[in-house]
Amino acid sequence: MMLESDKQPSKVGDYRMKVTKSDQLVLAMYAVATPLFDGDPCAPLRHQLWNPRTAVWKLSVDAMTDYPHHHLFYSLNCCRQRASVAGLEREEGETRKTEQEPKRKTMLTVSPQTMTEMWATMGSTIASFMFLWAIFRQFCPYEVRRYLEKYSQRIMSFFYPYIKISIHEYTGGRLKRSEAYAAVEAYLSVNSTKYAKRLKAEMGKDCSNLVLSMDEHERVTDEFRGVKVWWVSSKLVSPSQSMYPQQERRYYKLAFHKNHREMITEVYLQYVMREGKEIRMRNRQRKLYTNSPGYKWPSYKQTMWSHIVFEHPATFETMALEPEKKQEIIEDLLTFSKSKDFYARIGKAWKRGYLLYGPPGTGKSTMIAAMANLLNYDVYDLELTAVKDNTELRKLLIETTSKSIIVIEDIDCSLDLTGQRKKKVEKSLDDEKEKSEKEIPRKDLKEEANSKVTLSGLLNFIDGLWSACGGERLIVFTTNYVEKLDPALIRRGRMDKHIELSYCSFEAFKVLAMNYLKLKAHPMFDTIEGLMKETRITPADVAENLMPKSPLDNAEKCLSNLIQALEEVKEAEAFKTEKE
Repeated sequence: MMLESDKQPSKVGDYRMKVTKSDQLVLAMYAVATPLFDGDPCAPLRHQLWNPRTAVWKLSVDAMTDYPHHHLFYSLNCCRQRASVAGLEREEGETRKTEQEPKRKTMLTVSPQTMTEMWATMGSTIASFMFLWAIFRQFCPYEVRRYLEKYSQRIMSFFYPYIKISIHEYTGGRLKRSEAYAAVEAYLSVNSTKYAKRLKAEMGKDCSNLVLSMDEHERVTDEFRGVKVWWVSSKLVSPSQSMYPQQERRYYKLAFHKNHREMITEVYLQYVMREGKEIRMRNRQRKLYTNSPGYKWPSYKQTMWSHIVFEHPATFETMALEPEKKQEIIEDLLTFSKSKDFYARIGKAWKRGYLLYGPPGTGKSTMIAAMANLLNYDVYDLELTAVKDNTELRKLLIETTSKSIIVIEDIDCSLDLTGQRKKKVEKSLDDEKEKSEKEIPRKDLKEEANSKVTLSGLLNFIDGLWSACGGERLIVFTTNYVEKLDPALIRRGRMDKHIELSYCSFEAFKVLAMNYLKLKAHPMFDTIEGLMKETRITPADVAENLMPKSPLDNAEKCLSNLIQALEEVKEAEAFKTEKE
């Protein structure tokens, strides 16, 4: 605090006590609390000279004489604000020599020691409040506290301008993790790694990468179309009344201004769900599924599919295929994966059928693996002979997920799909009696060994009403003899794109030479090109001859093996032609 005079100190003048921010609270308490106590020698002076609007004390020199400076804080002592004044010091020396100068400003300093004591008092007050609050929570009935919290929140809602939305990890009485919570967690994993200071790392059950997310009670800010929102990660610990540990329920809380309610609830949350699902699909561990025979399904099992991790390394870059044909297939696949709105607009289920046909060893299975790696899809390898009937076939379809490829390999060998089932030979009565005598409790197992899937059931599986459940699926058939299949099965609309994988061409050979021998050109390539025009050899046979069989085998050795194999094929074809 500073005391200043607009007049010379020797004369009667007005003094002002400048009040700093830290002193205003103390002086205000003094001004209010002093009338409550008797014996204050400064009370008359305070009533006359205190100006609460400017927070300034006006004191005369006579007043300073009549009321010594230590009396000014007497009321603070009465208010238990132990304030003391170190002293007032007038500037002497040069000022006494220049008493005749008009309106000389003289500063007098007050050195307060009240700041430390004020903070000590404030600390004790807060501690007392916390103690009383703890006593209240301990002994106040839960119903009363709940009632007070309920109505206090209602009152605060009238003044609080923000809206909060909670997304819990588990909802209802089920133990299944919320899809919305998982999507938000995946979405925030991108923002939290940039802005959050406390992160947690975990490997998900179906995730191939380490995922970073916000730790408990961490907060991040997100911006959407110029609007700021805040995400907070929290957890709720429910008290346990038994020997089991306390249950923790985690949740995310979204806060935003009430002026943006419509945009957040209708647009932003949909955007978060969509982006979160996309991130989860990219981070997931892709799987290869297969169906088991019906009699092996336990009653408690949740799915009819068993799976392993899909780790096939095939890509279109390593496939032995002509570049133009390869590029055509890639563009078709990528266009399909980005055509969700297009399929919805034209009123078709978001699926596409591919028929891969050609001689054995031409890369049909490799093509499926390359398609899955390009689109990041799961693969469902459906074994039709293990399906009991059409009903089970529909159940298997329902349990497939989106972003997947449903594969039926060698469909011409799986079932008789020409529409004419072979009639079974009837057995004699004696054989039936012998069978009944040898019958065991596993009778159902033997009956289910023969599949009763019909051509009609398979057609409905591909293009019927049940095919619309889910979206973004590819259905792929492979066959060595396309002419054996029923035309209704492979027509356009069911098998939309027919891809012939034929014998190895010279362009396909160059891809294999680069893969196996790291050769782009070689003098022996001209000989190989000439032989390939005269013979037919599959990419599998070419790859086998190009593969080194010993550490001593070099490129010339492998190419010589291929030339020898081509000449043998040429001779065999010539001999066959002469024989015919």
